[in-house]
Amino acid sequence: MDKYLSIEHVDMVFDTRKGPFTALADINLGVGQGEFVSLIGHSGCGKSTLLNLVAGLLKPTSGAMILATREIAGPGPDRGVVFQNHSLLPWLSCFDNVHLAVERVFGEGESRAELKARTRRALELVHLGDAESKFPHEISGGMKQRVGIARALSMEPNMLLLDEPFGALDALTRAHLQDELMRIVAATGSTVLMVTHDVDEAVLLSDRVVMLSNRPAAGIGEVLDIDLARPRERLALAAHPRYLHYRKTVLQFLYQKQMRVAA
Repeated sequence: MDKYLSIEHVDMVFDTRKGPFTALADINLGVGQGEFVSLIGHSGCGKSTLLNLVAGLLKPTSGAMILATREIAGPGPDRGVVFQNHSLLPWLSCFDNVHLAVERVFGEGESRAELKARTRRALELVHLGDAESKFPHEISGGMKQRVGIARALSMEPNMLLLDEPFGALDALTRAHLQDELMRIVAATGSTVLMVTHDVDEAVLLSDRVVMLSNRPAAGIGEVLDIDLARPRERLALAAHPRYLHYRKTVLQFLYQKQMRVAA
């Protein structure tokens, strides 16, 4: 598979009061177009730091990061980011929160009617067309996250970056949104890089799971290919031998290999 995102020998060193701290060391990772890759590891291992580097919110201390043949030099509309905190503007409706991003990206080249239509298509994609006039305080946490996903998708990004987007939700809502995300990715053909702490989420959603070692100087410990046919049904997979094998492999890395290293 050709590399759509290429992370090459990336180090990330932060200056702290106690001196330089190496958060990531010699990260090498390629993501193919249309691929869904999850980053998993213990808290503080640098997952979000790596995602922020791809988002252009941080610049690596050394190494190269290439997306679609162009070096990542900062944030841009070619990458849509969804954080655990939905980050909606409370004084704007669901429609206006999405429309703000649409105007930013397409405002110079499209009419008002086209921008509104683009906004509504994004809300319909996450099944929130009926809630477009509601404000953030009037909708549930799961709906807020869907607005955040709609906002990211409305920009038609080359890549969708998700930083534990369902981590703060209850189990039932999280499962529902995982199913929604699988449907959306299948419909849009999006390339996805997602940070998660949830082993089942990583295995269910991903084409590959990238397991990070513990910090300091965290690196890529193992990469697991997930060979499960799509579309995926969580109930059908619950007792699937291959699914259980993948789940066990990730758990063994997190709770045996890495806990042993930490000890």
